[in-house]
Amino acid sequence: MTADLIVRNARIHTVDDAFPRAEAMAVSGGRIVWLGDDADAPEAARTIDAAGRLVLPGFVDAHNHVRLGSDAACVQLAGAADLAEIGRRIGAWRAAHPEARWIECEGFDYSALPGMPTVADLDPLTGDLPAIVFSYDVHTMWANTAALRRLGIDGDHTDLPFGVAQLDGAGRPTGFVTEFAVRGLSRDGHRALAALGVPWAGADRAYTRLLDSLDMATAFGITTIVEPQNSVDDLALFERARSEGRLRSRLIAALFHPRGTGAGDVAEFARAAATYDDEWLRAGPLKLYIDDVVEPHTAALLEPYCGHGDHRGDTFYPPEEFAALLTELDAAGFQAFVHATGDRGIRTVLDAVEHARRVNGPRDARHQVVHVECLDPADVPRFAELGVVACMQPRHCSPDIAGPGRDWAEAVGPSRWSKAWPMRSLHEAGAVLAFSSDWNVAEMDPMVGIYTAVTRQGLAGGPAWMPEESVDLATAIRGYTMGSAYANFCEHDRGSLTVGKLADFTLLSENLFAIPAEAIPGVRTDLVVVGGEVVHEG
Repeated sequence: MTADLIVRNARIHTVDDAFPRAEAMAVSGGRIVWLGDDADAPEAARTIDAAGRLVLPGFVDAHNHVRLGSDAACVQLAGAADLAEIGRRIGAWRAAHPEARWIECEGFDYSALPGMPTVADLDPLTGDLPAIVFSYDVHTMWANTAALRRLGIDGDHTDLPFGVAQLDGAGRPTGFVTEFAVRGLSRDGHRALAALGVPWAGADRAYTRLLDSLDMATAFGITTIVEPQNSVDDLALFERARSEGRLRSRLIAALFHPRGTGAGDVAEFARAAATYDDEWLRAGPLKLYIDDVVEPHTAALLEPYCGHGDHRGDTFYPPEEFAALLTELDAAGFQAFVHATGDRGIRTVLDAVEHARRVNGPRDARHQVVHVECLDPADVPRFAELGVVACMQPRHCSPDIAGPGRDWAEAVGPSRWSKAWPMRSLHEAGAVLAFSSDWNVAEMDPMVGIYTAVTRQGLAGGPAWMPEESVDLATAIRGYTMGSAYANFCEHDRGSLTVGKLADFTLLSENLFAIPAEAIPGVRTDLVVVGGEVVHEG
């Protein structure tokens, strides 16, 4: 046998329990045709000498917003720790863009201001130009007075296509808009923002964001991307990227099913799933929300938020309605990705899956609970029992994002910290873990996620937060490869380096198994191969 490509002198961690390690791997026709020892390797037209470096399966990022991504045209607020720093960054951006008609910012951290931000905080920094600020999780939007006017928000108009405007005690808009991820990123919400002239919502900006994110994913060794929230309109962006040769990682696009989605929309989803269904571009899973996020107290908790009276947050559906909806979608053969962060929200989803199985009978649905941030111990075993995948983002549990002194930890209170991102408990209970970045909510680099899953520390080190819920390195890697492949029904050709599977793999600069955990974030991808073709060289 003469292969197209041979990788030699490698430390190949296959993530295949039947054949866990190899020194060499041969590829032909875009697939793996042989694995074994260097001495037994076949001849090949091209040879890659790994020089003893680690080879892993290509990463499968199970929740990566490449279409939304990070927007270079926005003021970047990541790391801005207070209002003064936010003002400095906006001022510098305005000086560099004197022609701007809007100020758009991203990456705002709730912890930068005590309480929720208001127009009174933003107006002095922005003047008469309309300004909007997206939170780092893109679940809320903060607007100044000029933007409120342009967006048509006043005391009588708060229920918007792109969110819910909050009012103060006198019935005036505060400038804070919740439910943006649920409404503003929907088809109707996005169209409304574009019609109102918000530059961020324009088609050209969306395509630029997508291309930047796709390039980043390839460079990080992410060979399959799961884009978790799209309208049917957005599929054209991915098809364009593919036709222009810019889609070098495989992509699975989930279609957004907000509350109020009708039978005609569901039929359109089914047609899209039939149209986009190959190894490079697939549509079909449905994205739903049951609750929002913890920091602004919009996730649904079993017990009240700390220091907020009886407030426990709300679910977007009454439990009975959500159970009926999921049962209907399950019967139609759809897989559901359900955003759920609070313990009551998660329980509502698990109850709905249980109801669907009781009505429809068990099937291999692989419905996902996405985020699983605050999970009651009583619900841990239900994931494996119901065949529900825990799609989690390890970086979110880092103490410098969610830990003591941060809005997440303070909102739930110390008595519930043991519920925070219980990765080890879920793994030991037999649940499938599908790891992901949630870019651009957090860094896209899988090394950051793997490091956090293993250490539960911040990127600068320091004390670990809830280290008893960390996982070992092999489990973290599996979560980013085979776990995520299984979660998306592609474990037959991705997720492990196995003869017959697609030749999607990455060559790392260091052996993760031979370095201290604190060095993992510094590891880089030296080579990325998709379908036997080199798509990135570091």
